[in-house]
Amino acid sequence: MTVIGTNIASLRATNASTSANMALQTSMERLSTGKRINSAKDDAAGLAISTNMNAQVRGMNQAIRNANDGISLAQTAEGALGEVSNMLQRIRELSVQSASGTYGTDDRANLQAEVSQLTSQISDTLANTKFNGVPLFDTTLGDSTKAAGTAGNGTKTTIQTGADSGLTVDINIGNLSTVGSNYTTAKGKLTTVVASGGAAGTNVNDTRTVSKDDYAKGAKLGGATVTEADIGTVKTLQTGDNYFEADASTGTTATKTLSGIATQFDVGTAAKASATLGNVDTFQKTVSTVRANLGAAQNRLQSVVNNLTTNSTNLSDAKSRIEDADFSTETTALAKAQILSQASTAMLAQANQSQQGVLKLLQ
Repeated sequence: MTVIGTNIASLRATNASTSANMALQTSMERLSTGKRINSAKDDAAGLAISTNMNAQVRGMNQAIRNANDGISLAQTAEGALGEVSNMLQRIRELSVQSASGTYGTDDRANLQAEVSQLTSQISDTLANTKFNGVPLFDTTLGDSTKAAGTAGNGTKTTIQTGADSGLTVDINIGNLSTVGSNYTTAKGKLTTVVASGGAAGTNVNDTRTVSKDDYAKGAKLGGATVTEADIGTVKTLQTGDNYFEADASTGTTATKTLSGIATQFDVGTAAKASATLGNVDTFQKTVSTVRANLGAAQNRLQSVVNNLTTNSTNLSDAKSRIEDADFSTETTALAKAQILSQASTAMLAQANQSQQGVLKLLQ
């Protein structure tokens, strides 16, 4: 049937041209951006999946940087303690020298001068070593009633080592107050525990948590004189016990800080030098333990970095397969779309020209 009201061939050529042009635009967009998915219409599900993967990859990459910062922090602390250990070794060497009977008072005074300088430097090193402005060491009195990382129980730095909440690693640097147990005796009084009818908290069978002040004042709790190891433990009161009660007007807190090494490291006499040997060994053991823990933390964080690096690489590969354009495929699609676009345009011209044949029927 020959008609001129509706040119079916032209309509079909137009539809083909439109489809070819859309395919051409899609291929050009993908080749221009390098992405197979440039908007949700390209692949709605793929866009959601790749967005989530991208969040994980970026989170992992930041966690890698965090873990490396944690390694740097541990290295900073361990390096400072390495120098402290060197100074302790020198103090011990001077102590051994002073303990010998071949040295006189003046000789020991000269030895003590160096010990005093080294002692001051140890205190300064531990007090002033920081990472990004954060103090790394705690030399205050340990207290078993306190949470880890609070004053008296060392320092704790939490490193975010994953892309999600809760993926953390703690760098715990133990307390360094082993040496320096010189307590300042608190001002106040010892309250005696009575059999019955006493003031609140002083009756037999009441319980009390042993404080630093109890130890500093020489209190008796649970039927025995309080020792340093008792601090933070709970004792059941007995008749004849007593505990420290601060005077509100003049009370002070018993303290234990590293400043006490000034009295612990003394080589002024042979006897004091011998005692200093033991004190140095005690403190050296604490320093070595802290250094070992820091080394273990560094190894753990390095394992975290290795694992995150592998996971990030694999997840990036998976994301790429979903999101990125395959250039070999897209260049083929581009060539096809270009040919179809040109062909459909040519056929549209032929379809429009074909209607001219109707005029011959009217001659």
